Amino acid sequence: MSVFNFSAGPAVLPAAVLERAQNELVKYGDSGVSVMEMSHRSAEFIDVAERAEASLRRLLNISDDYAVLFMSGGATMQFAMVPINLSAPGDTIAIVNTGQWSTKAVKEGQRFANVHVAASSESDGFCSVPAFDSWDVPADSAYLHYTPNETIGGVEFHFVPDVAGDIPLVADMSSTILSRPVDVNRFGVIYAGAQKNIGPAGITIGIVRKDLLERARDDAPSLFKYKAYADSGSMINTPPTFPWYMAGLVFEWLEERGGVAEMARINEAKAGRLYSAIDSSGGFYANPVAPDARSWMNVPFTIHDESLTDAFLAQSSAAGLVQLKGHRSVGGMRASIYNAMPDEGVDALIAFMSDFAARNG
Repeated sequence: MSVFNFSAGPAVLPAAVLERAQNELVKYGDSGVSVMEMSHRSAEFIDVAERAEASLRRLLNISDDYAVLFMSGGATMQFAMVPINLSAPGDTIAIVNTGQWSTKAVKEGQRFANVHVAASSESDGFCSVPAFDSWDVPADSAYLHYTPNETIGGVEFHFVPDVAGDIPLVADMSSTILSRPVDVNRFGVIYAGAQKNIGPAGITIGIVRKDLLERARDDAPSLFKYKAYADSGSMINTPPTFPWYMAGLVFEWLEERGGVAEMARINEAKAGRLYSAIDSSGGFYANPVAPDARSWMNVPFTIHDESLTDAFLAQSSAAGLVQLKGHRSVGGMRASIYNAMPDEGVDALIAFMSDFAARNG
């Protein structure tokens, strides 16, 4: 029986990448040792790191105006690193709040600066994206932060905000990066935890416009300064070498599949089929998100009779459709259908949903 993993993160990885890593696990190339064992200063690992960065730059068309950083700490650490690097005490930072992750960015940002919530969808339970013409971004903001895709609520921006003046735009792309093309030049900082579309948990990607590298607070710890990573090739200390290597394999896999433009075509189609199954179920299933803000990556849904939820989860798991339980704060089900989720997995879920509804309708 095939097993399809719908976990929101750590998430499914491409089978081809896992098989390649398995083949190289004990001995990488001619090195005689595993990537997990080799020095991060060795010529072999420097080659791994440089190839990973070059591949990511090609995928997202990242210019030399940007530093590409490989860090630890996940996106959660970036909630502190961004204000430490882009604002001074007493500055105003603007944040758009569309769910639990941007809420966390607000709370952490308040430790370092004056947070101004430029827009929020909290009033509708974080089920929409605030209309851009309603946003209030102070002209003196040190930066504007938003979360293009809220993993828990399944809310996604299908536009990039136009920021007035020279206010840097900062995006937490943890659950949407590499799922489609993005114009990096419109951003000051992009960051993303790896464990959804990049690789295993343990590494975080940062894409930082180089003119912003000098803005860090003088009293910031060295490991919290983007410039320290940029100046050291992301090796200010021992980096998470194996996740870095795995990320490089995923980047190569994406390039072999046609890059982010091809992934956008595939992802939009996968999400479209799943939402269609929900919407055409005659009310048996429902998705709470406004149609113009539905995520391609994370699809939450509920059953009209909540008492059937446990049965759905147990039976779907027995059928090889695993990790479908919704986040504890939302309930119901959630299908995370990142780049590595094959069409067959989505189609198997849709078939199961139809059968379950027919048996329990």
